[in-house]
Amino acid sequence: MSGPRLRPARSGEAALLSALALRSKGHWDYDAEFLEACRDELTLRDDELAGRRTVVAELDDGRVAGFGTLEGTAPTGELGMLFVDPDAIGRGVGRALLGHLVAEARALGFTLLTIDADPHAEAFYLAAGAVRVRAVPSESIPGRVLPQLELSLVPEAPR
Repeated sequence: MSGPRLRPARSGEAALLSALALRSKGHWDYDAEFLEACRDELTLRDDELAGRRTVVAELDDGRVAGFGTLEGTAPTGELGMLFVDPDAIGRGVGRALLGHLVAEARALGFTLLTIDADPHAEAFYLAAGAVRVRAVPSESIPGRVLPQLELSLVPEAPR
């Protein structure tokens, strides 16, 4: 595989992407009750795909392997969602999606992205240069907190 092909989400793909998000979340052995509590938060609608700047990663065989969203208005935005199908984890899909969304954010004038990460995904974002800034309450699970990260899009000045 040479890497996933990235493209904007198409109308009619929201249900497919929402199911992928739930499968991806389930990769971390969350139980059925937990996943059901997350369903609304992980559900996309076709009428919001473009506004959330949803990008899809396809494998060479045309299968959708992941997606991400870039949300907000410059200068500060949010990596709203980034999910990889469990069968494609470890194949560079997440890194390709994140790299694409960061490049798009920079082109749109964003200087900072916030990320409310699943605790299992925190290391992925830290390895990409994000820093943990605080803990925030989960929108789906009362009493649960998530690491909130920030990814600066402004290169450091040379010393």
